Amino acid sequence: MTEKFETVTWVHWYKQSAGHTLILIAMLRKSTSTIPTYGPGFSKSRFQITYIDNMSNLIISSTIEQDEGLYHCAYMDWTESTWTGTYLSLKENSQRISSFTVVQEPTLSNPASDTDLETLQCSVLSDSVNATCSGEPSMFWFRAISDTSYPDFIIAEGKIPENCEKTSNSQKKCSYNFTKVVKSSEGAIYYCAVAACGQILFGNGTNLVKSDQDKKTSTIRIVLVIILICLAISVTLNVIFICYR
Repeated sequence: MTEKFETVTWVHWYKQSAGHTLILIAMLRKSTSTIPTYGPGFSKSRFQITYIDNMSNLIISSTIEQDEGLYHCAYMDWTESTWTGTYLSLKENSQRISSFTVVQEPTLSNPASDTDLETLQCSVLSDSVNATCSGEPSMFWFRAISDTSYPDFIIAEGKIPENCEKTSNSQKKCSYNFTKVVKSSEGAIYYCAVAACGQILFGNGTNLVKSDQDKKTSTIRIVLVIILICLAISVTLNVIFICYR
């Protein structure tokens, strides 16, 4: 990484990883020495800083995964300071493939009453051999009011796994349960989402359909409305007929 400037008294190099504040790599003062002063955790063995002809270079040797991030160069004189930044993206990290599979059960549920307690389960299958990142995945639940709408209502925020077991020598299964009182008249699709390795994976969804009893009730209501309309028309016609006799 190279930064060029006209006049300068101090040159500071900082590193900023995602979600973290600036960390001083090193600083160099033009008027006193060309040897930089390094911050905690950084040394000349991997981070070399040069300052030649108003140009500063930061050279990182033997890059590792943790080196990815935004690098700031701040150059300062007596009256002002100017900042520039360069993002270092490592190819190995950008090509990382998630080794997680999401399985959501059940796919269809039909609550019989307004007090039914539904338990939805979301299982995460991970390949521990090919895993490229550490830490357990986080779980989220969303609800879509209809099959044509996007899941925009958050039901539960990230949780730690409730039950984890090894299903084979290389695969691990973690299950998450979500329990909710679901009304028989509440037609909605519930989705689980897993956040892991910088990615978000969605389950196929659980469709909570309206109960048959609720459908029958709706049908009866429609029939009654039609009958009432017919009766109202009949009464109106009879009144008109009597008036014209």
